[in-house]
Amino acid sequence: MTFYFDHEKLDAYQYALEFTAWTTGIIERLPTKVAARDQLDRATTSAVNNICEGNGKFALRDRRRYFDIALGSELECAGCLDVLYVRRKISEEELETGKRLLQRAVSTLIGLIRSVDRRIGEDGPVYYVDSDAEGFVPQ
Repeated sequence: MTFYFDHEKLDAYQYALEFTAWTTGIIERLPTKVAARDQLDRATTSAVNNICEGNGKFALRDRRRYFDIALGSELECAGCLDVLYVRRKISEEELETGKRLLQRAVSTLIGLIRSVDRRIGEDGPVYYVDSDAEGFVPQ
């Protein structure tokens, strides 16, 4: 496979795509009136797109924020699978398969977030008030 963009090289992106592809069959067979169907579709799309957008950011804090949003979307997918299961729209086997795929996507994305965090540093800028200056001055 040829990669045209940097985000395509990320395991987190590839696993998010794999989960999205896996959900396609489920989404297509569910009635449109099932709310979790649309939510799962939007959450998978959001995860993939936010990984792309985040990886394209030069500012590390922006990159981290988009990866956080992608993580939230992937966890939202887990909730959608649970809802579909308790409403008997997917089987236990489908739930297990989906959760395994999703767990790999989530753990890989968490690793990516942690790598960005190490580059940012744990603490943000510290500010103090300089009595000789107006306002806050970075330390």
